[in-house]
Amino acid sequence: MNRPTPPSRTHQPPPPPPPRQYQPPPRRYQPPPPTTPRYQPPPRQQPPPLQQQPPAAPPPPLHVTAEERGAPIIATKAKRPRPPSGRTNLASCVVATIFLIFIIIVILIVYFTVFKPQDPKIAVSAVQLPSFSVVNGTVNFTFSQYASVRNPNPAVFSHYDSSLQLLYSGTQVGFMFIPAGEIDAGRTKYMAATFSVQSFPLAAPPVAVTGGMRVQPTMEIESKLEMAGRVRVLHFFSHRVQATAGCRVAIAVTDGSVLGFHC
Repeated sequence: MNRPTPPSRTHQPPPPPPPRQYQPPPRRYQPPPPTTPRYQPPPRQQPPPLQQQPPAAPPPPLHVTAEERGAPIIATKAKRPRPPSGRTNLASCVVATIFLIFIIIVILIVYFTVFKPQDPKIAVSAVQLPSFSVVNGTVNFTFSQYASVRNPNPAVFSHYDSSLQLLYSGTQVGFMFIPAGEIDAGRTKYMAATFSVQSFPLAAPPVAVTGGMRVQPTMEIESKLEMAGRVRVLHFFSHRVQATAGCRVAIAVTDGSVLGFHC
């Protein structure tokens, strides 16, 4: 028997790819040009339909008793405020008294330590007689005194009533007013007073004998410097202060030299 011959297998190449077609790029989205919105008036709202309201109830009477309302009558009493106890009042008074006493003590301490006004301090530094003469038992001379006045107060010392007196045998023989002025707090002011003394009779001075030698006669005068004024503390409280300095001056009758002075 004859076998069928198998078909011959031949190699066939793959079909060629289809040709590429040109595709244009996609177009970008372009929004439509803006349009100006036209003004549209809002729609008119129609008023709501009128509703018939029920008639108002008549007002209640002004005076309605509990019996008319049918409510039970309850008797109430107004509550009175409870008075404070005696212990509370006593404690408050004690605390207030202690506080006031403490304030007064502090004020007194501050006043006596800081603001208490003090009298000015006067110190005489020198006494001179520039001119001196004795004629027929009458003496005439010029008196000069130099002193310093210190203000120990923390405020300004204003002096306006100050003077210098000169006494001989208890009689005033010279007087001079000191011009008004001011001395700052804690400062010292130097003063010089010079004035002429009117002629006055000279008492017969005793002649002393020491060791067989005669001592020249002397005379003694007394000067009295007085400073008075006011010190204003805290610009509100004014206090009057005063100071006096008295000195005894020994003078030689023969030439008028100052032998010494003691204040």
